[in-house]
Amino acid sequence: MFRLVKPSNVKASYSLLVKETRGWILPEKRYSIPNKKLLTTFRGPKEEKKDKKWVWLASGVAVAVTTGSLFYFKNKSDLSFQWSKTKLMAAACEEELATSAARSSLHEEQIRKEHEYPEEKAVLTKAPFVPPPITRKYPVKLLVDLKVVVKELPIDDSYTYEYWTFQESVPGPMIRARVGDIMQVRLENGDESGMMHNLDFHAVLGPGGGAPLLNCASKETKTAQFRLTYPGLFIYHCAVDPVSVHISNGMFGLLLVEPEEGLEPVDVEYYVMQAEVYTEDEPISRDSRCLPQSIDKLMNEQPNYVVFNGRVGSHLENNPFKAKVGDRVRFHVGNAGPALVSSFHIIGTIFDKVWKDGSILSPPQLGLQTVMIPSGSSAMVELDVPVPGNFTLVDHSITRIEKGCVAFLSVDGEAKDPYLYCSESGPSPCPGCKIHP
Repeated sequence: MFRLVKPSNVKASYSLLVKETRGWILPEKRYSIPNKKLLTTFRGPKEEKKDKKWVWLASGVAVAVTTGSLFYFKNKSDLSFQWSKTKLMAAACEEELATSAARSSLHEEQIRKEHEYPEEKAVLTKAPFVPPPITRKYPVKLLVDLKVVVKELPIDDSYTYEYWTFQESVPGPMIRARVGDIMQVRLENGDESGMMHNLDFHAVLGPGGGAPLLNCASKETKTAQFRLTYPGLFIYHCAVDPVSVHISNGMFGLLLVEPEEGLEPVDVEYYVMQAEVYTEDEPISRDSRCLPQSIDKLMNEQPNYVVFNGRVGSHLENNPFKAKVGDRVRFHVGNAGPALVSSFHIIGTIFDKVWKDGSILSPPQLGLQTVMIPSGSSAMVELDVPVPGNFTLVDHSITRIEKGCVAFLSVDGEAKDPYLYCSESGPSPCPGCKIHP
């Protein structure tokens, strides 16, 4: 570093200048050189070496102080952060303990209250009828009593079939409950052949949908309880191995679990289930009309019959579904399978609202023509009927009409809009037509 000083004489002289640099004392050697009354002073070689030592020493001390400061403040910051984190963790633990205690207390209170739930016997209806809507605003212990009965029933106008039934009907009875109910199921096995039976409810949370708790040997009775936690339209069926044999023999039904607020009211409700029946081509004997089951056809998924509600022609001219012009109609539709997918369609209508897969929690789809219902699933459909006449229920895999999958919705009254559906000549059904009578 250079400094300008006044000369004292013309000869070179040495003087020690003291300079303060950031608190450090550094020696300087002065050379006097005439330059218009100004002299330039600079350090000599030896002093440069000494200066370097001082500089290195100062730099080392500065680095040490800086590093120490950084380390101190960083550790102080880390310690502060760790302490804050520890306090937060302690607070979270205290909150969790309080929540757990409250949850435990609530659970105990809930159990205590559940023992006080009023008991209510479930209304069980055979297809096509639906139990009445739930009007209560509280949960109950819902008592559901089902009995397995082997019964020979008509499969068409010519033959019968030995069904394994719940309550002597195919499908089994429809059950209606409310979310939050405790469903107490009592299953009695009246099958005298020695066959075991049980129940798998698609609405039940737990292994097997409750089947392991309800395994019943012949002439045995089992009871189990299940909380209904999800609203929706659910399948139930027997799940004893082989499951396909039990389902194809008629052991299935529907359980409707209403939400707490209930369902919107409609004018008419119906219960319908599609299923396949696999039989041999000839009866057991010449004196019998009863067709035995064909395991080979079942394994190859080649049914002789695909039917609504247990038989061919269950809801044709002699026993159609009924409604009046202007009615809001709701169908609770299930597909028991055990193998085929249903393409459910009602000819001459458009489904105004559809809850696919029976999911009441999801918003309905609007304006559908055909609803695909997988095996083991369901759908809830609503429609308006603005004109009179016969509306035909089919599986739109249309060849199944020839195997019996067809039914009628008969609507009475007068059309409110005369131009909605009209012709000068009127209707002219084709002879022998199964879908346009």
